[in-house]
Amino acid sequence: MVRVLVVDNDIVHARTMGEVLSRLDYQVVVVGSGTEGARKLDQDSFDVVVTDLMMNDIGGLEILARAKAASVDTEVIVVTGHGTIPSAVAAMQQGAFTYLQKPLDLAHLRAAVEKASAGVRLTRQNLELNRRLDEKFGFEGVIGSSSQMLTLIERLKRIAPTDATVLIQGQTGTGKELVAQAIHQNSPRKGKPFVALNCAALSEHILESELFGHVRGAFTDASSDRVGKFEYANGGTLFLDEVGDMPMPTQIKLLRVLESGEITRVGSNTPTRVNVRILSATNRNLEEAIAAGSFRSDLYHRLKVVTIAIPTLKERAADIPLLIEHFIRQFAKRHSKVVKGMSLAARMKLGAYEWPGNVRQLRNVIESMVVVDCDELLDVDDLPVELEPETAADTTAAVGASGVATAPAVDMQAGLATLVGRRLEDVERILITETLKLTGGNREQAAELLGIGERTLYRKIKEYQLP
Repeated sequence: MVRVLVVDNDIVHARTMGEVLSRLDYQVVVVGSGTEGARKLDQDSFDVVVTDLMMNDIGGLEILARAKAASVDTEVIVVTGHGTIPSAVAAMQQGAFTYLQKPLDLAHLRAAVEKASAGVRLTRQNLELNRRLDEKFGFEGVIGSSSQMLTLIERLKRIAPTDATVLIQGQTGTGKELVAQAIHQNSPRKGKPFVALNCAALSEHILESELFGHVRGAFTDASSDRVGKFEYANGGTLFLDEVGDMPMPTQIKLLRVLESGEITRVGSNTPTRVNVRILSATNRNLEEAIAAGSFRSDLYHRLKVVTIAIPTLKERAADIPLLIEHFIRQFAKRHSKVVKGMSLAARMKLGAYEWPGNVRQLRNVIESMVVVDCDELLDVDDLPVELEPETAADTTAAVGASGVATAPAVDMQAGLATLVGRRLEDVERILITETLKLTGGNREQAAELLGIGERTLYRKIKEYQLP
């Protein structure tokens, strides 16, 4: 709700203005002097201030100055008599939104406050949009606390403020576009467009039209001029996904754009300058593609001024508990479901899975579990087919006789081979460390899995100086 402060020596006049504005659902505070108005501005925040210009104690210009000092986004409307128009103009020069002449037309007051509050609402919406973008695409959106992800986020923080081209490498589903959006959102270009284009999904001619645009008559069905992604992203960032699948002729034209900073629409001879930061991504080994003659080495070196390698989910398995909690919250909200948590047995099943589809696959699995759940607790019965226990033996290995998960479905012989011959305290340290990772640091669950009391676990953590 928009908050309005009305300041006027004439308290009757002030209350009249306040009553009119209250009927429009504004939250209105009315005071009868400049001193009281100044005190209110020191104590509270307001979106719009309506103040008389000439008052006995503190004048309207001082109220204007205090309001702007408290918040530059606060809009101030000054009310003035006929003989003080020069002062009203001075107020406008000092940042007042507008001025109204006495005798006051209440319709004009309503219109002025509504116009001022519309600007306030727009500012709020932009701030909220930026907050949501920062939350979704900022570094906070790159979920993970493993050493691999902390290293990645630190590297992104160094790269983002620059204008360098970046090549993002990683398997399908690791979150390459999310990383690209995080780089853009934390760069000086964040207020400009972020434009993504999948180079593998389009034929050569369509891809060139998408990138550079075309003019009318350039080819069949080109019935009008069309702006390409480069022009649309001007001032911002262009993300080229699956750049390793770009046809060779298009690679040549892209290299020319990177070198000259100019694009030419298909069917035109007129170049257009563009200012675009290029981020690209691939799940292919481009050095092997160069050796095979399917990718240009000069373009490769232009694209990889900086390289980002995103680890697979298997490599950053310690982040699985954190990702699970993030996706549960996200999809419970999206599908209007109440989800109180996930059972330990289900968590262990997810922790033991290989995740060939990486974070995208985990995300889809959690969404599926949230959608099909009917008892507000995500459990093994909510798992999709590919993660369900295949045999009774698998189920027994994952869940003990008491119904509590006791061990993930892992290759026990391979695991034992790494422990044989080591000191008992080293084995214990490893087991406690890995169990804490599996439970996402939840010591109560870790103690339950290990079959020891919480106090014993706390003592062991302190003894082994575990984090």
